[in-house]
This record gives sequence, structure tokens and C-alpha cells, in this order.
Amino acid sequence: GTLLIVESPTKAKSLSLFLGKKYVVKASMGHLRDLPKSQLGVEVEQEFKPKYIAVRGKGKIIKELKEAVKNANQVLLASDPDREGEAIAWHLQNLLELKSDEPCRVEFNEITKQSVIQALENPRYIDYNRVNAQQARRILDRLVGYNLSPLLWRKIKKGLSAGRVQSAALRLICDREEEIKAFIPEEYWSLTAKLSKDEKNYFLARLYKIGNKKAALSHQDEVENIIRELAPCPYQVIKKERTEKSRQPVTPFTTSSLQQEASRKLNFTPQKTMLLAQQLYEGLGLGPEGTTGLITYIRTDSMRVAESIQEEARLYIKRHFGTGYIPLRPRKIKPKGRIQDAHEAIRPTSVGREPQTIKTYLT
Repeated sequence: GTLLIVESPTKAKSLSLFLGKKYVVKASMGHLRDLPKSQLGVEVEQEFKPKYIAVRGKGKIIKELKEAVKNANQVLLASDPDREGEAIAWHLQNLLELKSDEPCRVEFNEITKQSVIQALENPRYIDYNRVNAQQARRILDRLVGYNLSPLLWRKIKKGLSAGRVQSAALRLICDREEEIKAFIPEEYWSLTAKLSKDEKNYFLARLYKIGNKKAALSHQDEVENIIRELAPCPYQVIKKERTEKSRQPVTPFTTSSLQQEASRKLNFTPQKTMLLAQQLYEGLGLGPEGTTGLITYIRTDSMRVAESIQEEARLYIKRHFGTGYIPLRPRKIKPKGRIQDAHEAIRPTSVGREPQTIKTYLT
């Protein structure tokens, strides 16, 4: 049969349920090789060559995978579809001594039967550009962290750490703190009146001008004097304008925008959001429908949505709300800044799977 290696046991369980006996699905439990913790692990004088060793505690998993390879006619590596996943697949290829001239890498953006089967039928070669990108980032992390952290211990306090990302972020925070300290606050007041003909219907009016000058209120005494002057005055609406405004729909979720929205609406921490999203991605049991992934891959910076799912959404809108709510053409969102755009936005794997039909299976 075929040995399929994924990263997590949850994903392995989901795939086993709909792939059948032809496939043996095993989990690598993340990285199996990494730079040693006891030393730098980077040969700086030899073009920054990394020195990898087996991750402590992963010996048993490596042994099990090597045994499984002996009994397989084909080995496919289905680690996550990103740079980190590509590096894990490359490490597995080396550890398990798989032939580099045979396509063994498969990736799928969603854990649904159709998507997975399509990926398994179209294996590809390891993408060394992705592997090199991950290695460069890992080596940079090690060089910055291992060289700067001991300096902090000597100069400031034991236990502090520096890093490629956190040190740059700390600099931005410090710069902003300096700006806040240098800011000289100025007192500022605004005045709003609640106007109505009766108690049921009212509107708010803001004081904009006093005479011909824009209202700039900087003292409480000044505001209280104006309130006393305005209190007995009659008010009249002298002009009314009606304007129509259009509002663009919100953009599809990236990893960061999903975390922001979950924090704003549900008060979730980023960690909780990613934990729950990971479960939705890896697959949940839905009764008669079986185990399936409910959302696409959760680590993405893209707002792109597959054409097939856009068409599915248009049909759903037509069926439930009418043709008048369907735009003439699907919306295209231009990417902002430098992004990988390797995967789609985070979206449901099926538009037709409505919340009320699956809520009893979600806990």
C-alpha cells in the first residue's frame, strides 16, 4: 500500500477515515530534525551550513516511520502546505532515505475527500526554493538569538531573550513609547445637542461653528457659558441633504485578520483562535457526513478565493436571496504589500454546509 505521512495525529485520523485500507497514514508530530540546542549549529565559515540533529524525544517516531517505509510500495509526504511544511517533508525525505528523483510531496489546502484525493493523484517534487527559504529563516533566528541573548544576560538581566522578530518589534514599541512621552496633551471639548420634536424622534447635532469661526473649545468654563447661552434658544433645521453610501463587503480572512476579528467580537486570545481554527481545519466528525475539514489552511496572508468556491457562493446567493444580490462579476482583491500568496484565504470548505446543520456536532 501507500504510506502517507502528515504532521499531526488528528489530521492522520481524519484522513484514515475516508482513504480506506489502501493507505497507511502516520504522523511525524512536527519537525523530526532541528539545530542542536547546546551549540550554535551553524557553520558560519562554511557558507552558513546548518548542522541538523534528531529532535530529542523523536527517536521512537523516526524508528516507526522507517519500519513503515519498508512495508510500503509508495511514500507520500503531506506535511502542511507552507515553507515549514516543505522543510519537514525535505527532512523526512532525507531521514527515510527516499529517492529524490521521484515525486513524493503532496499538499492540500483543505481536508475534504475530493481535495485530498486530487492531491494524492498529483504528487510533485520537493520545492527547494521553499526549503531554502525556511532554512534561511531558521539560521537567522539562531544567529540573532544565540548571539544577542547572552549579551542581554550580561548587560541587563538573566533569562531575557532576543530574536529576529521580537527585537525589531520591541524597537517599534520603544519608539512609540518615546513619542507618547514627548506628546504635550491639550484640553479639547466638543458640544453635542439632542434635538427633538417629541421624545420618540430625535437626532444629534454637533456644534461646528460659532459665528463664522470653527468651534474650537479648549476650556470647561467656555463650554458651560455656551451651554447657558444656547439652552433657551429655539432651533431650526435650515437644510437637509440625503446621500447614498455604498459599503464594500469585508475582505476574506487572513491569519491575522481572523485573530483580530475573534478578539474584537469574541474576546479570544490569538492562541485560542488558532487552536480552534486548527481543529476546524484538521477535521471534525459530522455524523452521517463523516469526518471532514470545515475550513481551509489557517496560516495564510492571502485574500484570494478559489474560482470554484466563488461560483458555489454565487449559486447559494441566487438560491436563497435572488439574482439581484449577485454582482455582475466576482470581486477581485488586489494583494497589499509583499505577501507570499501561497494559499487561499481562510474560508469554509463548503458554502452549502450551514451552521444549523452541524452545530450539534461541534463542542
